Amino acid sequence: MPVQGRVVSTALRDAIAGATGRSCGYGAAPTTADKPTGNTIPYTVLYPLGGTASGPPFGDQAGDGRLLYQVTSVATTGEQAEWMADKVRTAVLGTSPKGGFATPITPAGHTVIGREIDKEDGQAVSGGVYSYIARFTLHVTTPDS
Repeated sequence: MPVQGRVVSTALRDAIAGATGRSCGYGAAPTTADKPTGNTIPYTVLYPLGGTASGPPFGDQAGDGRLLYQVTSVATTGEQAEWMADKVRTAVLGTSPKGGFATPITPAGHTVIGREIDKEDGQAVSGGVYSYIARFTLHVTTPDS
């Protein structure tokens, strides 16, 4: 099975919201119904930026992908935006004392086998709203069917 971007994206969005305790929108600001905090600032927005896939060889059902994501932390102050960015970085890249990543990212039918930071554009402000942009890469594989 090839890597399904939407499945991986929603798993990452849910992992970020769970680990930060703040809502994470998918390509747009969270709605009032989004868990856990609706559209109350601070929040994050996940933007899937595409990726590359390596198809399985003939007769093999497994597929691999390298998916790029932007996470924008939105806040009312610069300090709050950086605080949220720190929480996101910890959610995606933080490790546990026993080894492995502290926050599981578990897309159905896929396994995240690697995570890395791609780039941080840092902080910006527009109309009194602060944001902090970070990009992450997830390396994903699918099991043999």
